[in-house]
Amino acid sequence: MKAVAVIPGQSHSVHLRDVPEPQLADQPHPHVCQVPEGRAVKIKMLQVGVDATDREINEALYGNAPPSQQHLVIGHECFGQVVELGSKVSEFKVGDYVSCTVRRPGKSLFDTIGRNDITSDEVYYERGINLCNGYLTEFVVEDAEYVVRVPVNLKHLGVLSEPASVCAKAIEQAYLAQQRLQVWRPRLAYVMGAGQIGLLATMMLRLKGLEVYTLATRPGPHLKQEITEAYGATYVSTRQTQVEELLARTGRPDIIFEATGNASVCFDSMKYLGLNGALIWTSITGGKHDVSFDGAKINLEWVLGNKLLVSSVNGNRSHFELGLQALSHGEMTYPGVTERILTHPIAGLAGYAEMMKLLEDKEALKVFINI
Repeated sequence: MKAVAVIPGQSHSVHLRDVPEPQLADQPHPHVCQVPEGRAVKIKMLQVGVDATDREINEALYGNAPPSQQHLVIGHECFGQVVELGSKVSEFKVGDYVSCTVRRPGKSLFDTIGRNDITSDEVYYERGINLCNGYLTEFVVEDAEYVVRVPVNLKHLGVLSEPASVCAKAIEQAYLAQQRLQVWRPRLAYVMGAGQIGLLATMMLRLKGLEVYTLATRPGPHLKQEITEAYGATYVSTRQTQVEELLARTGRPDIIFEATGNASVCFDSMKYLGLNGALIWTSITGGKHDVSFDGAKINLEWVLGNKLLVSSVNGNRSHFELGLQALSHGEMTYPGVTERILTHPIAGLAGYAEMMKLLEDKEALKVFINI
């Protein structure tokens, strides 16, 4: 079968290659964990989303191949359909629509209790990202433990399962951490960035009843602004309105959800947060980017203001389920809006070069391959 892969360490090495079609008895990543007997699920990939992570892996900023292999099959945002089941799998049936989680367990205590998304191991294992092959291929075999059912009525949004899980987890983590305050009722949120993560976070924060301002650089009108406003939030171009001007109008936000991929914005956001507020970092910033700021002032304001920084990446199956619940709630509340995020479908794995080119396009909200 065909797969899209890179040679880790070689910049711009993305290519199409032949790989063996997995069988139900195969172990997809035996160097990490074993699929228990009878618990395998074979899935036909229908759609796989790609994002800046895939672009940066192709740029050799990070990512490693599985042991004894030179290539890494990329793609970590999957949506597929079950075609075969092990004898001990009862929670799925052939024909079910599914997604799969990304990270696989290491050996830390957190991994042992099913929280591999917050492993304390220095080495992490993620399908399509680090040391485990990903989903940009025709079929995969996976342990049922890491497979999540997508309701048939959400199949048109199934490829957003993984990014939705990232947003759902990040917001959940902030609310859990803010229980330290005993009473915390956030009213105002800034979302920094209007890519797929920023827009999904905008939707989820609106569903919680917050007033949301979604900030990005480019002035409207354009699709990102339209989607933001369709969710009942306010789009702000930072080229037209400085953040300080917005703060003067709205007051300091209770939540800042950072999703730009820009290290400067990550740290600048620390200056804007309100007292007792929560700043959520979700960006992955590869390479090197020096940032200058007044550390003494930030330290003083954060200590005296009881402010919280939560960094969040990846999600386990419970976060995928939360994300799917949010997608469902969003469809009921803002019908047809979220589907507009799916802007750039690619026909088939052979379109990998176009896929990578589109990842450089600022207009491409969500690039995904129809397999």
